[in-house]
Amino acid sequence: MHSRLPLDPGTNLPSINSFGELSQFLRSAVSDEDSRMLTDSMAHMAVHIEAIVAALRLNRRRDLVAPQLVDLLTVLRTHRNLVVGLSLAWRSLYEYAGYLQALNNFRVLIGQWLLEGGPDSQELGLSAMDFEMVGWRTLGEGMLMIDMYDQWRASEPKGDDTQPMDHVNPSEPQVARAIQWWKKLRL
Repeated sequence: MHSRLPLDPGTNLPSINSFGELSQFLRSAVSDEDSRMLTDSMAHMAVHIEAIVAALRLNRRRDLVAPQLVDLLTVLRTHRNLVVGLSLAWRSLYEYAGYLQALNNFRVLIGQWLLEGGPDSQELGLSAMDFEMVGWRTLGEGMLMIDMYDQWRASEPKGDDTQPMDHVNPSEPQVARAIQWWKKLRL
């Protein structure tokens, strides 16, 4: 199995164990200008997430952690705008919608965490573990999207990478997943 991620010797599976390792991976996962901007933005987001996790591990005082959460909301808003502005090749990926949803959910959760207990509460009801889990999930969705984009680019004939994916019919598995999703939605 080939992977750009470091392999865990026990499982022989790719692994990333810290947001710092994630940032390092993202910097190396650049295949074009959109990828570079996206990975730089995700790395910036990972740095903020890691700082908030560290702060929450020390204490959950609202006056110390809430400003960092508000800063992260700004970073997430900027990152989401970047994601929305990606080329058609990105937007036509099945994983694109999942990542956009994960970003939106993360923003909503941060807003809820900030409002919990009201402005008079001294402590946030948020634990480092809960925040870290949501951060990893969100970044994982982005990494999946990047990986799928890289796989698509690698499968494209050389010299054809500037054409958008709209000239390609969706693959059978993608169509089957969309139909299955639609059936679940209608239930």
